[in-house]
Amino acid sequence: MEFYKVLEERHSCRAFLEKEVEQEKLDRILDATISAPSAGNLQSYKIYAIKSKETRSKLVAPSVHQTFLAEAPVVLVFCANAQNSASKYGSRGESLYAVQDATIAAAYAQLAITAEGLASVWIGAFNPDEISRIIGAKSNEIPVAIIPIGYKAEESEIRSRKTKDQIIKEM
Repeated sequence: MEFYKVLEERHSCRAFLEKEVEQEKLDRILDATISAPSAGNLQSYKIYAIKSKETRSKLVAPSVHQTFLAEAPVVLVFCANAQNSASKYGSRGESLYAVQDATIAAAYAQLAITAEGLASVWIGAFNPDEISRIIGAKSNEIPVAIIPIGYKAEESEIRSRKTKDQIIKEM
């Protein structure tokens, strides 16, 4: 899919079909995801790709009961590895760069998901300690974003966006 078409087509989806995501598509999505830039090329993040219905269902309660997490055939949990980033950048790496690395990778994932004809939504409302426990994250891996992936079951609501004048100040 052409890049600007991907940007135009990407919308949050909270209803997924009961249709498996093909492994080839998931592999391309994950390959695109790990191509994202990162501070010092450290890639200070870990991605948990969850296909298990049982595990996806356990993610619902600590994610403010967003039930569509259990419906999506794949859920990606992006965790920042603050310790890895701190090893090169100290406290700024620990408090900022690792989170940026993980969220940039998550944004790349969403674009790749759209390019593959699939849908997703960014989830930031969750209890990170509970999510960590469920996925078995290491103590230095802090969940920062959850992205369910699947074929959309309904058309997404297109929301209006702010204008460039409201967001950009040229100097």
